[in-house]
Amino acid sequence: MPARNIAVVGATGAVGVEILRVLERRNFPVGKLKLLASERSVGKTLDFKGKPVKVELLERDAFKGTDIAFFSAGATRSREFVPAAKAAGAVVVDNSSAFRMDPNTPLVVPEVNARDLTRHNGVIANPNCTAAILATAVWPIHQAVGIRKIVVATYQSASGAGAAAMRELEEQVHQYAEGKEITHTVFPHQIAFNLFSHNTKVAENGYNEEENKVIEEMRKMFHAPDLPILPTCIRVPVLRAHSEAVALELEAPMSPEEAREILRRAPGIKIVDDPAANHFPMPLEASGDLDVHVGRIRRDLTNPNGLALFVAGDQLLKGAAWNAVQIAEELAKLTVEVA
Repeated sequence: MPARNIAVVGATGAVGVEILRVLERRNFPVGKLKLLASERSVGKTLDFKGKPVKVELLERDAFKGTDIAFFSAGATRSREFVPAAKAAGAVVVDNSSAFRMDPNTPLVVPEVNARDLTRHNGVIANPNCTAAILATAVWPIHQAVGIRKIVVATYQSASGAGAAAMRELEEQVHQYAEGKEITHTVFPHQIAFNLFSHNTKVAENGYNEEENKVIEEMRKMFHAPDLPILPTCIRVPVLRAHSEAVALELEAPMSPEEAREILRRAPGIKIVDDPAANHFPMPLEASGDLDVHVGRIRRDLTNPNGLALFVAGDQLLKGAAWNAVQIAEELAKLTVEVA
């Protein structure tokens, strides 16, 4: 695979840093590497393969010579600078919500719909972290028998709100331990020793933005525009990795044993399902792992076509950085095959 010149937009943020680590971890063939961020980060250095790389200013003419540009600086920045990256000849992998529901932009989890990459127009959208983890976990079952309905309750870590939110959780734990007043600026409520409905605006349909993203994005990736999905998204005092309690109504019965075997063979999934030891997916163990952990696979006793499972996945990896690098790997394969 030939080397690609890479730009990382939002390089000093939580996802940007993880993109660099995953590129190293995967030994992705990086030619020239350009780290881009806002003025306050210009001049900082980040290590890549043991060498310091200076952070440069994000501006429209910064993408000359770039083959792949990873964007992870929010929807506003993406809308402003993605056109410049495309004009410079780069393929953009965007981690924001800016283009996810654009009908001309593929929304991709490689284990689910890598084939959609063949029709990109210069931009590929990375899904919402919750949707990416959920899609990876349930797609093999959908392929096997079809899913009629998804009910999911999520337990979303501070990492989903970025590096500042992770620091706020840590600071609140220290404040609590030291008997100090607990303060918050990132989240609307105290996150330490608490949980609350996901901190996004509630829409007219009664679902918050995160829940609506799960519904819309799952339908798009599964090419199932009418798939019934009932999400409840909750923020919990976990530093890293999201968890999800999933109930599926299937088109035909599937035993837990059958589901376990299907999932065991599926890419991107690690089975963690040991009832004897009461050992099931946990965010602590999923943190740092590229795979999505799936377990507690059991029958829905109220529905002969029902199946329940519990999922944990690293929001910064499969939910963001790793999925983005996977997309780049798939793009590189396509280029090689075409060549």
